[in-house]
Amino acid sequence: MHASNAELLRTVDLAVLGARLRAARLAKDWTQTDLAGEAISVGYVSRIESGTRRPNLRVLTDLASRLEIPVQQLLQGVTAQQYDEVRLGLDYAELALENGEAVDAERQAREQLAVAEAATLNDLADRARYLLARSLESLGDLDGAIDELETLVGSAAGPALISAGIALVRCYKETGDLALAIEVGERLEVRIRAAGLDQCDEGVLFAVNLAGAYIRRGDLHKAARICADAVRRADELSSPRARAGAYWNASLVHAQRGDVSTAAPMASRALALLTEGSDSRNLARLRALLGELQLQMDPPAIDDALMHLSRARAEMVSSSASEVDIAGADIRIAQSYVLAGDADRALETLAFVEESVGGRAPGARAEALVVRGQAYAALGSPDRAHRSYVEAMHVLTAAGADRSVAQLWFELADLLEDAGDLDGARQAYRSAAATSGLTPRRAVTRQVPTGL
Repeated sequence: MHASNAELLRTVDLAVLGARLRAARLAKDWTQTDLAGEAISVGYVSRIESGTRRPNLRVLTDLASRLEIPVQQLLQGVTAQQYDEVRLGLDYAELALENGEAVDAERQAREQLAVAEAATLNDLADRARYLLARSLESLGDLDGAIDELETLVGSAAGPALISAGIALVRCYKETGDLALAIEVGERLEVRIRAAGLDQCDEGVLFAVNLAGAYIRRGDLHKAARICADAVRRADELSSPRARAGAYWNASLVHAQRGDVSTAAPMASRALALLTEGSDSRNLARLRALLGELQLQMDPPAIDDALMHLSRARAEMVSSSASEVDIAGADIRIAQSYVLAGDADRALETLAFVEESVGGRAPGARAEALVVRGQAYAALGSPDRAHRSYVEAMHVLTAAGADRSVAQLWFELADLLEDAGDLDGARQAYRSAAATSGLTPRRAVTRQVPTGL
């Protein structure tokens, strides 16, 4: 049910209320004197319309009755039935998004956003804009999603600010712009702390999401400190969802440091915690992470990894997971097939990646090309393997600079060296170093004294 009229009157923006009253009066071609009648003064009507006076509910109801409109139209911009219809439309949009029907979710969100904005229903407009941004992200339109989220964080407050902030930082990470992801995240974190929201469930999730950007950039010490604090706060909150997020990112820190034996159990713990909730998208992404860690073990746990990755992909398809999420799962599944000796099946799986991400996610596409090269090498086709590696080099030049890209450059250099392409390997090693932020020091020429 929608909020009571008394609560709506207490929270309504007075300028908005005044504008609605004035519009309704002008629609009947009335003066302020006509509207005031004998019950209230003309000055009182004028102050309401100018947004300087909050009327009591009895007066507002009387004015609405004289105008022959429901009082909810003044409080909400729409009738009670219309308000509930917008809410129901947004519920449908959210259900469509979580069921993997992003196109329908986008359409519903756009329609309800237009209605909510026209009626100045700010709370519903914020929710509609958030769902629209999530739908665009799921469809691979990260620029469109970022535009909507930037607008939303400019006006949102409370939990809506945190949800929008998490999505905005995530989208910037997915575009490879880690500097902006961290800058925006730190700016929003100040607002979250100032509002006293950092100790709630959503505040912890925002912190671990920001830690993910530091991990991608290679600042593991900073990420580790954030995750340790997040684990402490999550344990105090006893929130399975917040604890899962904290352990998830702590697992990523250990994985980036090469400590897979510690990372895998932490990911398993996060998975168990997240299973208690209903966050299907993040549950699927965490399953994919666990499968990836199992492939990095020595020796790799191929069967377990393939089980987790296949299940993760199936869950992603029927959730709000993005095309990049699904492509990442496909790449790891293909990698599992290569390790299992089924290179042909790996190539079939990789074909889906090219179709889904195309040129929108250069990091994922480059990684798919590397695995494709490994599959060709396993099939005894060194020339085709080398062509895949070279193509991956070209794609990687547009993939930005973060730790995962540097790692891929390094792996590619090793593969090119094995293929006998020493020049290509040298270039890839240099790119790995440059992406990590390493640059050669200039040689200092020693000055030979020429005398006094």
